[in-house]
Amino acid sequence: MTGVAGWDIGGVNLKSARVAAGTVHEALSLPFEIQREPRGLTPALTELAGRLGIRASDPHAVTMTAELSQLFRTKREGVSFVLDAVAAALPARLVRVYTVSGRFLTIAAARREPLDVAAANWAATARLVARTHPDAILIDVGSTSTDIIPIVAGDLAAIGRTDPERLRTGELVYTGALRTPAEAIASTVCLDGAPTGVSAEGFALSGDVHLWLGALAPEDYTVPSPDGRPATRAFAGERLARVVCADRETLDDAAITAIAESLAEAQVARIAARVEAIRHRLPDLGLAIVGGLGDFLAAAAARRAGLQVISLAATLGARGARIAPAAAVALLLAQTLDT
Repeated sequence: MTGVAGWDIGGVNLKSARVAAGTVHEALSLPFEIQREPRGLTPALTELAGRLGIRASDPHAVTMTAELSQLFRTKREGVSFVLDAVAAALPARLVRVYTVSGRFLTIAAARREPLDVAAANWAATARLVARTHPDAILIDVGSTSTDIIPIVAGDLAAIGRTDPERLRTGELVYTGALRTPAEAIASTVCLDGAPTGVSAEGFALSGDVHLWLGALAPEDYTVPSPDGRPATRAFAGERLARVVCADRETLDDAAITAIAESLAEAQVARIAARVEAIRHRLPDLGLAIVGGLGDFLAAAAARRAGLQVISLAATLGARGARIAPAAAVALLLAQTLDT
């Protein structure tokens, strides 16, 4: 096989990677809110395929999380919708859909097992990591949520499989580097040296926090801002001031930094707490593999939990590590086809 395309189809982002000879050659992410423009999914997939230089003969590996969108009344309906779009965008090509249990299914078979197909992207990344790091904790912080997956003796040691199970076990944490509302991160921040309550008005996102602190670049801010203003550090500061019902005439840079640092610290602490819980269950694990848009949060949390840190970028490249499930599912399918 000369190349395999991997797809991670989410509700707000479409991610694709092209791999060949065990290496990620191209990796792209396209902001796309399926709830706002459902009919645009097939054209968007076609556009991404063209930008990646994917050929008609290339096999395709697909995973998804878009089925959770409020556009759909059930996950079954969402899986079917995504599969329809994939079939239309990639006609007459070898397409396989990844499952939580680690199988590749045809589109027809995937329709019959929608709950094994739904939200299987974390399992693809973890199984790929397990091939090179058989004893580790994968920490993948995306724009919206965080996957924390223990790997023992080359196998997944996660307790949860579905999203509700993973939320209950703490292997899925709903905090991310870009889309998390400030009030969902912490109930208080530091202002004038004292804990201060935050407003619950959707004034700022985690992306504003990390844009202000310099961990994210303006081009990383790929969602609409809460106030509709541009993704610049100056406007991020204005949005963060609103978190405590203030503005930039009343708060200086030091105050904004204190608010941002409070929120960033809360994210790191929350992720680290879940990592520490896994280490308590599996104390021999001493290595963290980190990736995603928020890999800086993953690395900080892992170090706080006493883990050695290795970046997914070492094997997937910087762009591949940011969209690890798409790259992982492509590499897994490539290995399957070569055997």
